[in-house]
Amino acid sequence: MKKLIVYTDGASRGNPGPASIGVVIGDEKGEEIKKYSQFIGQSTNNQAEYEAVIFALKKIKSLFGGKKIANMEVEIRSDSELLTSQLSGKYKILDKNIQDLFIKVWNLKIDYKKVEFVLVPREKNKMADFLANEALDQEGRVQRLI
Repeated sequence: MKKLIVYTDGASRGNPGPASIGVVIGDEKGEEIKKYSQFIGQSTNNQAEYEAVIFALKKIKSLFGGKKIANMEVEIRSDSELLTSQLSGKYKILDKNIQDLFIKVWNLKIDYKKVEFVLVPREKNKMADFLANEALDQEGRVQRLI
């Protein structure tokens, strides 16, 4: 496999508030390989968007291994203009918390042959959005004993 297409989304209710991520990993033909949703705790929406990318890059490395990803291209698609523009070098990053997350993404992407960030319309990112919101909904239903 030479190229992966990855859809990512982050969600936050309250901004900051309870937050989650959704990630869909597919091959270059559009076939779904894996999908993930995860509650990440308290976060802003922009931080959750970054956390989704971080999760995706780490998960791909764990699925395929370091040697394979060194020759792999990854196209990360997101409906977040801020995320894709910052990670593509078009926008400055003024928020300290986002700067820290940017550095994490930067350090992860050097393991790959190529990582690019593409802005897609929200309707093209429905599955990642669904997964992120599903994780938030599930977390809201969990009963705590303590």
